[in-house]
Amino acid sequence: MSARPTGRLVRREDGLYLQLDRLFSATIDDVWRSLTNPEAMSHWIGTYTGNPRTGAVKAKLSQSPHADWEYATVMEWDPPHRLQFDLGDGEFQRRVFCHLSEGGGHTTLTMGQRLHSPVEAGVVGPTLDFYLDRLTAYRHHEPLPSYDAYFSPYSLFYRELMVPPKSA
Repeated sequence: MSARPTGRLVRREDGLYLQLDRLFSATIDDVWRSLTNPEAMSHWIGTYTGNPRTGAVKAKLSQSPHADWEYATVMEWDPPHRLQFDLGDGEFQRRVFCHLSEGGGHTTLTMGQRLHSPVEAGVVGPTLDFYLDRLTAYRHHEPLPSYDAYFSPYSLFYRELMVPPKSA
């Protein structure tokens, strides 16, 4: 578990995002595989079926055996650097991106999710920290954290984040 919440609010061209970073002592290809290979994903977040290069997959991003499959529209697929997708539909649609960069024997993963409202940060923030910490634990062969350890302690931090002003 992260010692503290790690996210920040960022304005992008298409809206307000909650964005987090993680640094890995690994090649960019190795981290990309952890993010995009269904077998590797199944150990920390879920899985998908289909081919992202076609622009559409079905994903189950949950460890719960009762989780529903959701359709995902792949907006960007640029291995091993960039991935962006819309998951779900209607008012529950989520836009998520992952950007990777490598330097000095390390890979930085920046993950973000677009928010419909800043209030969503109180739920989205703990969830993203949870999943990124699960990714880190999986990669280090450590026990995976439980979501219960995240929501209450992290939610207040994320609800109180300052919303950056819109550019003029």
